[in-house]
Amino acid sequence: MLPILSFYAILLALTLALEPWVRRLGAPLGAVLVLLGFVGSEIWVATGGDTGLHWQWFHDLIFHLLLPILIFEGAYNLAPRHLLRNLLPILTLALPVMLLCTAVTAALLYVGIGHPAGFPWLAALIAGALLSATDPTAVLEVLRRTGAPPRLQLLLDGEGLFNDANAIVLFTFLVALATGDRAWARWDESALAMVGVLLGGAVVGLAVGALAVRLGRALDRPVERGVLTLITAYGGFALAIQLGVSGVVAMLCVGLLFGQHRRREPDDEALSVLWAYKAWLAERLLFLVAGITVQLVMFTDQWLAILIGIGATLAGRAAGVLLLLPLAVRLPGTERLPGTWYPLLWWGGTRGVVTLALALSLPVELPYWWTIQSIAYGVVLWTLLVQAMSMPLVLRWLRP
Repeated sequence: MLPILSFYAILLALTLALEPWVRRLGAPLGAVLVLLGFVGSEIWVATGGDTGLHWQWFHDLIFHLLLPILIFEGAYNLAPRHLLRNLLPILTLALPVMLLCTAVTAALLYVGIGHPAGFPWLAALIAGALLSATDPTAVLEVLRRTGAPPRLQLLLDGEGLFNDANAIVLFTFLVALATGDRAWARWDESALAMVGVLLGGAVVGLAVGALAVRLGRALDRPVERGVLTLITAYGGFALAIQLGVSGVVAMLCVGLLFGQHRRREPDDEALSVLWAYKAWLAERLLFLVAGITVQLVMFTDQWLAILIGIGATLAGRAAGVLLLLPLAVRLPGTERLPGTWYPLLWWGGTRGVVTLALALSLPVELPYWWTIQSIAYGVVLWTLLVQAMSMPLVLRWLRP
């Protein structure tokens, strides 16, 4: 066990050392960490070391430990007042656009791969769901450096948070169908079941969060309040899972409630630092684990599927952003978006840790898991190395 801990300690130490240089160069941190995980694991294994990673642990590691941290921290730091003013376009991006993106991406993958026996419709839908989970972290860093409008940043940030929760629920639902954990039903029954999972998670999260906020008023020390947030976040997540509803949505609602309440407290900075530390570890570990699990044969054997996945993801994103979002912002009481923002929202819909996390959690008993995981890795690297890196040029061209 100690050698395994030493291996990850070395990787995290290298991450700390490299991060300032990566930022100075303007390179995508996620891609650098994937490369670091790959090279580090190759050297470690070649010298007789063990990375300690086993496929049967990935689901619990990703879903029950790392993803909840990222969801809670993102919700905790989202400003509720600005969120409410832009709620309609954000929710449009997070649900209707995500669903259309999933459908278009899945259809293009199914037709492009053209192997109904080895890559059926359900496989295409699972791939479409995990590829629809956006992670704007790399793009947001560029937008902040270049002084892009705060509202544009908020749209991408808010979409990433709510979109991830919805994409995770859809992915989990589809994987349960594929593994037989959930029985097949008519599409309308399946849709109602998904809505129930989402709403049930929101109810559990709001109830647990409201109770914890009231309890927190009796606590004076920041350390105690920090422990309370940790217990509430994971407790709400576990309770929602036990009740058969979405733990991710519950975590999202708990984070929003705590974020709203703690902004009025003088020790808000201490809690922000606590969760920033946890999110830093979770995000970096996910990228490093992705690099450790990368195999070059993915890109030699699955290169065509990866190219199809990149094209399908871009087309699905374009269909959602360019068709549905303009209709949503025309509704009464909604502030319009400048025309130059639509291509930015399309190109800025990068993929990252959530897509990798879902790909890593795929059950290996599914015969097409390797193809989906290869596509996910290829698409994430594309969005980090091409889309995120080219954002400064796009911004200079469009001048938002």
